Amino acid sequence: MMLQMTPLWTDWLIYALLLIIALYAAYTRSKPHLIAPWRKVARSPAAMASSIILLCFVSIGLLDSVHFREALAQQKAGDKIAYSGEIISLFDYLVTPLRTHVEKTYSAPLALNLFAMESVEQRDGSIARIFPRLKYGGSHLGQERTNSRSDQWHLLIQGSVLAMMLWLSLCVTLLSVLATKLNTCFAGMLHRIWRGETDLPWRSLLLTTAVLLWVGMVLLQLAPKYHVFGTDKVGQDVLYLALKSIRTGLIIGILATLVMLPFALLFGILAGYFKGWVDDLIQYIYTVLSSIPSVLLIAAAVLMLQVYMDLHKEAYTSVAQRADVRLLFLCLILGVTGWTSLCRLLRAETLKLREFDYVQAAHALGASHWKIMTRHIVPNVMHIVLITITLEFSSLVLAEAVLAYVGVGVDPSMHSWGNMINGARLELAREPMVWWLLAAAFLFMFVLVLAANLFADAVRDAFDPRVQ
Repeated sequence: MMLQMTPLWTDWLIYALLLIIALYAAYTRSKPHLIAPWRKVARSPAAMASSIILLCFVSIGLLDSVHFREALAQQKAGDKIAYSGEIISLFDYLVTPLRTHVEKTYSAPLALNLFAMESVEQRDGSIARIFPRLKYGGSHLGQERTNSRSDQWHLLIQGSVLAMMLWLSLCVTLLSVLATKLNTCFAGMLHRIWRGETDLPWRSLLLTTAVLLWVGMVLLQLAPKYHVFGTDKVGQDVLYLALKSIRTGLIIGILATLVMLPFALLFGILAGYFKGWVDDLIQYIYTVLSSIPSVLLIAAAVLMLQVYMDLHKEAYTSVAQRADVRLLFLCLILGVTGWTSLCRLLRAETLKLREFDYVQAAHALGASHWKIMTRHIVPNVMHIVLITITLEFSSLVLAEAVLAYVGVGVDPSMHSWGNMINGARLELAREPMVWWLLAAAFLFMFVLVLAANLFADAVRDAFDPRVQ
């Protein structure tokens, strides 16, 4: 299959972020004082369990960040290859049945019929009000589809058995490797893991992996044949929408945090170190910025971008590129408007650090201000930076849902949990209620934010010197 790689702006930023993380990991491995707190994080059962969940979300986000166009079928041999105007990701390609199995309108989770009744003409010419059959949901059962519940239970059991086999294979392999490495017997290693007597919390890791394998294998069996979370107003699979929204949530949480970091770090340290008129000026800036309602500021910026894109339509050749630019701009706005709280913390910490003896000694020895700030101030405030950015990630993921709800979030054509919640808002008032859009968005957002918060708590305990 011929492909034309079409990376988006956010794709390049994600690749650059992966490179930075790899370089930081390589640098940390050679610094015992830097790797020690991360080893403490690795000994936390909650942190390791949440890291496995976060790794699954990140893996889906990375697969959804490889974009390309598929080649169209050639009419004649030797014709120039033409590519589709639709940009899809590697994740879209892997879950093609979820993407292409589009029904007419709403259908409930695991249902075989549409959610709303329609007037259908019968063979004898009469009109009857019925719930029409779904085109794809349960189509493998034939026209009657009377044994759908038993088929769903069969697929559930089949997925559970596959998950159990994979998990047992993983456990046996891990136990064998650890027993060989620690020069102990298989049963002894199993006993140590079960009682939590190992350096790493393997029990928590294995139990979390078991749950994720079970969920993954069950969905792998059910999703190609049924709509597990139902369909939305235009018939799209809700499970597919929720999975596609992972990338949007991760990008907003990560990129917006990285955008605010340079502002907070620079202004916070300058204000606390120099004091005087520099401190007064920076305080004035972030006080004014904090006094402006953030929603209004974001709305004004997004609307300005919308006007610009409408006036320069030729610069955006596809809907995906247009939505990606708006997503990137939203991350920039959230970062520019969200650095004030971290700036206050860094200013207060710098005010304290500049009075320490080693900083005063550096002044007496004639060290420059730049060298003192980079060698003595910045390393001693990094624990605050790490703790804050891990906590801010969860806040920004939730902020996207709120902004989409009020209509100033990501582009309506982009998949996000906020757009799902916004789409479900009016449907909650109908009778019977369409609840599965809201439930799916809530479930995925809850799991991601909970895992991020648990991991952030472990990072705070490991890096905060006051806790130590």
